[in-house]
Amino acid sequence: MQYLLTFDENLSVSLARQNTPFFTKVVHKPLQTNLFNIVLSAIFLTICAAKGYAQEPVTKSISTPQTKPLDSLDINAADLVKIADSTKQDSLKKKPLLSDKIKYKAETYAKIDQKRKLITLYDKAELYYQDIELKAGIIVMDYEKKEVYAGRIKDSTGKYTQYPIFKQGQNIVEPDSIRFNTETKRGLIWNSRTDQGEFKVKAELTKRENDSVYFMKKVRFTTAKDIENPEYYFQTDRVKFVPGEKVVVGVTNLVIADVPTPLALPFAFFPMSTKARSGILVPTYGDSAQRGYSLQNGGYYFAISEYLDLAVLGDYYTNGSYGMRFETNYAKRYRFGGNVNVRFENLINSERGFPDYTKTNIYNIQWTHRKDPKSNPNSTFSASVNLGSSKYFQQSINQINVGSTLNNTLQSSVSYSRTFNSVPAVNMSLTATHQQNTQTETINMTLPTLQASVDRIFPFAPKDGIKKGFIKNINLQYNLQARNQIETTDSLFFKPEMFRDAEVGFQHQIPLSTNFKIFKYFSASTSVNYQEVWYLQTIRKFYSAAQDSLITQDVKGFDAYRTYNFAASVGTTIYGTFNFGEDKKIKAIRHVMRPSVSYSYVPSFDKYYDTYDPDGSGTMRKDYTRFEGGMYGAPAKNYSNVVGFSLNNTFEAKVTDRDSTKTEPKKIMLLNNFNFSTSYNIAADTLKWAPLRMSGGTLLFKEKMNVNFAATLDPYAIDNAGRRINTFNIDNGGSLFRMTSANMTIGYSLSSSDGDKLKKKDNDQGLRNGGREDDLFGTNTDFSDRRQSQFNEDDESEDGEFDGFFQSKIPWNLTLAYALTYSNARRENKIVGNSLMISTNVDLTSKWKVGVSTGYDFVQKGVTFTQFRFERDLLSWRMDFNWTPFGDNAYWNFFIGIKAGVLSDVKWEKRNQPDRTIR
Repeated sequence: MQYLLTFDENLSVSLARQNTPFFTKVVHKPLQTNLFNIVLSAIFLTICAAKGYAQEPVTKSISTPQTKPLDSLDINAADLVKIADSTKQDSLKKKPLLSDKIKYKAETYAKIDQKRKLITLYDKAELYYQDIELKAGIIVMDYEKKEVYAGRIKDSTGKYTQYPIFKQGQNIVEPDSIRFNTETKRGLIWNSRTDQGEFKVKAELTKRENDSVYFMKKVRFTTAKDIENPEYYFQTDRVKFVPGEKVVVGVTNLVIADVPTPLALPFAFFPMSTKARSGILVPTYGDSAQRGYSLQNGGYYFAISEYLDLAVLGDYYTNGSYGMRFETNYAKRYRFGGNVNVRFENLINSERGFPDYTKTNIYNIQWTHRKDPKSNPNSTFSASVNLGSSKYFQQSINQINVGSTLNNTLQSSVSYSRTFNSVPAVNMSLTATHQQNTQTETINMTLPTLQASVDRIFPFAPKDGIKKGFIKNINLQYNLQARNQIETTDSLFFKPEMFRDAEVGFQHQIPLSTNFKIFKYFSASTSVNYQEVWYLQTIRKFYSAAQDSLITQDVKGFDAYRTYNFAASVGTTIYGTFNFGEDKKIKAIRHVMRPSVSYSYVPSFDKYYDTYDPDGSGTMRKDYTRFEGGMYGAPAKNYSNVVGFSLNNTFEAKVTDRDSTKTEPKKIMLLNNFNFSTSYNIAADTLKWAPLRMSGGTLLFKEKMNVNFAATLDPYAIDNAGRRINTFNIDNGGSLFRMTSANMTIGYSLSSSDGDKLKKKDNDQGLRNGGREDDLFGTNTDFSDRRQSQFNEDDESEDGEFDGFFQSKIPWNLTLAYALTYSNARRENKIVGNSLMISTNVDLTSKWKVGVSTGYDFVQKGVTFTQFRFERDLLSWRMDFNWTPFGDNAYWNFFIGIKAGVLSDVKWEKRNQPDRTIR
């Protein structure tokens, strides 16, 4: 049912109902200042008014042209009432009843009462005025008093429906009923429900002071999804609420499952701004047998700008240990983004004066930067830094990262690259790298590495057309690499001694190559490579009679050597198919072979070699090169003349598809690679054949199991001392080849959601720390934020999986890794490595999750790292228990708290940290 309100030239107001001829017309006459006319007009208007009221039921119709669509209604507030004095000198304009247009509609009826100045809308009523949007079962607007009332209505069963929905700007309120003034912006709201950030707020009575301040009475607020039946809420009698800014409450009591708890606050303040705000980060209380009582992760958060923030966190233990962390995130849309974490801990064990007293400092620096490639397609800049103390993740008292603890390497890289669009194009990159062994505490860095190259140039190729043949495919390019390399230890990191031992080198390469076809089916390539290496430091060896020892002396200054080599290769591809018949389950097996033969020649550069007397006797001389130990190697003394052989194989089968509706056979990869390689050195005097290397791999069980294997087969025998001799093994009474080593790895991942897209949690911090993407070695535990789930799946269960007490589908996942290593280089003939690792997670119910990571070493005959995980989803809360029962990382941790970040301090946590004695 639609209505249209129109105005005629005499300022008359008409209400038109679609398909019903009903109109009411009220005419206002202008008043004259003449006394006689005033009296006459008053009598006349009184009579007309009486007749007008008496004739309201009459259905006399007056046609009015429609100028608006029938599905909306506009009221021009400026023309609703116009009363003017007939004398221009005394003319006064009355303020209009409404200051803007009104749009409304209703399904059952819409009524305008001109006498009482009311607009009544019933059933699916909607009203739009200024920035206010109102939907309800019934809406009544008094446009003279500028008041609006909205409420719910009952359906045929007597149940309340069509609750009001009030929206002003971004603020939405869903009450039982509402009454407000459109001019003063004040109003009363009964049983209001509103969402403010992560909070859901319900109040029995709300007084709307204006569009930015609310006062509430008998309020409950929670982060639960169901505000009508929350699992917990905070109850208070008085609240001052400023939408989008803050909530200030009086005495507040925590209620769980409608049972009041003794936990109460005299007052509370909650910031509600959508923008980040600076504020205090409340610490977590704890205790440790090694370091006493503690306050952890307390500090201050600085919301510096919309592009940058900073969190300063600290820990303090009563034995004197403390830690500091600085965490910042930065981002600019379509340009770049990243974060920086700097962590420092001062660790004290025992007490001063005791023999086991130790004190040490550990630190860790992490930086990740990413540049949007759209900001500048010709240049890139990226950073992935993870450096610091080698024992940081083993000794840190603020987090437990099992993957990082078991990882032996920390790596970093910062790189910038740019392409110059010249002809030919020039590519340039600067890279700083860092590699750190956490066991030996050795560090290798390049500060920086410069790489520059000029694109390939084809001097004999035509400008247009295909490059075909030996001559046309001849090409050359230029490559430059310069490196400042530093090798140091953890104790000397960033100290003056570290930079004194830096090495600088330059490598220039000019490869000249071409490729062509031989007899149509063979692909051939040849290349000549020229290399020139510059060093700023070389060595000199001599015997010192005074010290009676061999001296290796560093020689500062520029020096260089130049080398060249030749290489060629030829290969082809052979296809073979073994057909078994169309009526067989295995219809055919396809074998693809890629044999290749290569040749390389490297001449002798003995002119760069000198001799020295190792013992000062003068009876024995040894050769050495002053470029020995250089970062780009040294020139070869003995020339090399090597022929290489390789054979790559793939096997694929065509089988009958289990789906009877498919007519085409199904392809299955049997072996995606099965390779052999060896070489023969023509110039060698003995042991001309290199060991035969065999490797292969395949995917099984719908590509869920990854199997890789490799073996080394030596054709030569060994003597009693285990040294290779120039006698074939078969001539020494053995087999054709002697297996010196072999290994096999199996990885298997399976889950109940196979075929579906797996939902993974954001485990980026664990990866940055050096852990694994999966939870084969357990999950990362960061004590600074325990709200996140320790399982990979999302918190939400899949729709339709759980009904009552029965869960038709139990989500689970399994990760398995097996490694086997065999060694027989010196007839030891033994298994040196044999271990099985497994990790599995199961959702016992829609809210209960359990997981375990463990393994067994069959060589050492012991259980490897083991972790048990239990978690209970309590809707708005999370409870979990993490337990590592034995080993160097033995610990347990219990946590229960609210998931929402705004109430992250409402939690209880108890843990027993690993006994990490500082070594």
